[in-house]
Amino acid sequence: MGKFFSSKKYGHERGLSAAFRQWRADSHCRFLHGYSLEFEFEFGANKLDEKNWVVDFGGLKGLESWLRENFDHKTLVASDDPALPEFKMLSDNDIIDMVIVDATGAEMFAKMAMDYSSKMIEEIYGDRCWVECVTVREHGSNSAKCKKQI
Repeated sequence: MGKFFSSKKYGHERGLSAAFRQWRADSHCRFLHGYSLEFEFEFGANKLDEKNWVVDFGGLKGLESWLRENFDHKTLVASDDPALPEFKMLSDNDIIDMVIVDATGAEMFAKMAMDYSSKMIEEIYGDRCWVECVTVREHGSNSAKCKKQI
């Protein structure tokens, strides 16, 4: 018997609108900008559950809540951004809803989502299934993935 895969997508239409900047960039990406991010989670299993599912999509409410807490109308700021004090001032004055992260960019957002979802799926399903891959899309042209390490 082969491996099984299923996926759950939280598309651009969900309004996970986040602003961030890549302060180390030499390009325009060094400026604060934003996207309605899309997250796609791919789940894997060696065997299906009693309903013949890899995961129960209805049981992923906690995943969507986490996405909203971290990416819905948030300003994500890298913990080593030299402008962090200014961002903190904006947050303190209720101008932005700031989330401090290790680093910014679609690759790091995919890693954050991979780390969170992997722990969640393990808590729910044990070792029967896992998160194979998380893809984050800024828009139709730009995306990044974080895959399960073997």
